[in-house]
Amino acid sequence: MIAAAFRAASQVFEQPFRAIFWKSLGFTLAALFLIWLLLNGVVSSFLTLPYAWLDTALSILTGIGAFIGLGFLVAPVTALFAAFFQDDVAAIVEAEDYPAEGIGRAMPIAQSIAITLKFTGVVILGNILALLLLLIPGINLVAFFLVNGYLLGREFFEFAAMRFHSPAEARALRKAKAGTVFLAGLVIAGVLAVPFLNLLTPIFATIFMVHLYKGARRTSAAPSSNLT
Repeated sequence: MIAAAFRAASQVFEQPFRAIFWKSLGFTLAALFLIWLLLNGVVSSFLTLPYAWLDTALSILTGIGAFIGLGFLVAPVTALFAAFFQDDVAAIVEAEDYPAEGIGRAMPIAQSIAITLKFTGVVILGNILALLLLLIPGINLVAFFLVNGYLLGREFFEFAAMRFHSPAEARALRKAKAGTVFLAGLVIAGVLAVPFLNLLTPIFATIFMVHLYKGARRTSAAPSSNLT
């Protein structure tokens, strides 16, 4: 697992993955800018003040407040867009590091969207928990890492496995390697907890879990319906 984590950390900054990151970040910033404009428009439409200077002040305060609020959405929204490129990330890793084993099967669009929404929900939940648990001394970081370690490990490992297995087989393999997958999830949660670095979470986690899955499959007797 440690070797897979270091390998993923070194790969995440390589050109093919940087291109995917900038693409997903560009979509994120465009989406947040549109939301920001919409919020400003809604406030301006529904609130009419008697003095022009009050209108100007309200517009400035609304813009600042929206900017700060949207800052908390950068990570989950980036995760949403990055998740649409997960198959591309996994295929690059499979081709570069495991050419003899072939390229996995890209998920059907409906299944891909479902997994994307599920992962985005996990990231949003993780960010909400991070904010709420900061107010509870003693359990904040422990709870954050336990919850996100389990959820992130499960989602990303099963994604990597389902490129070569049925969902049932992917779950069976994940359960057979539950301890390793959970520890890997803690590593991903650590990346998620670091501001700015958390923007790389989906790409890093996908690379990491492809490597982890490959190692787990070699040491597992789980049934296979893979394409290789």
